[in-house]
Amino acid sequence: MKLKSITLTLIALIGMSFASNAQKTVVDVAVGSADHTTLVAAVKAAGLVETLQSAGPFTVFAPVNAAFAKLPAGTVEFLLKPENKSTLTKVLTYHVIAGTFDAATVVKAITAANGSLVLKTVSGGTLTASLKSGKVILTDEKGGSATVVAADLKAGNGIIHVIDTVVLPK
Repeated sequence: MKLKSITLTLIALIGMSFASNAQKTVVDVAVGSADHTTLVAAVKAAGLVETLQSAGPFTVFAPVNAAFAKLPAGTVEFLLKPENKSTLTKVLTYHVIAGTFDAATVVKAITAANGSLVLKTVSGGTLTASLKSGKVILTDEKGGSATVVAADLKAGNGIIHVIDTVVLPK
């Protein structure tokens, strides 16, 4: 059983200025978001805090707490157990792309790729990005999909796009 989670941050950050976020890491931005407490707990349990505080740059697709709540009952608790750390790490790193890709760049690339763009994740898997009704949709390797609900939350070592569903690797 796998979960998906490693993206960090949300609209609670909109009240913060760009200048202050530019000095924070993607982890710092997520920690400051009341909507990403589950993600932050997962990142800590997986031992990924230091990695995501490094220079990067990273593009993180951060699921909100409600996204984790959509998973089958017991999934989050299962993944947070120490003996499931490798599975949790795979799920979380599936939400991260190396490099910084803002929304405009992603939309332009999707359009240039005839409507569907394959993104390589840090975990080694792929996510497919497409557009539907003007919104970026991510389709995971299991056929599940997530919608980007907030984009371009900038941090000093990358950018965060908030998603409404946890995406899962094979």
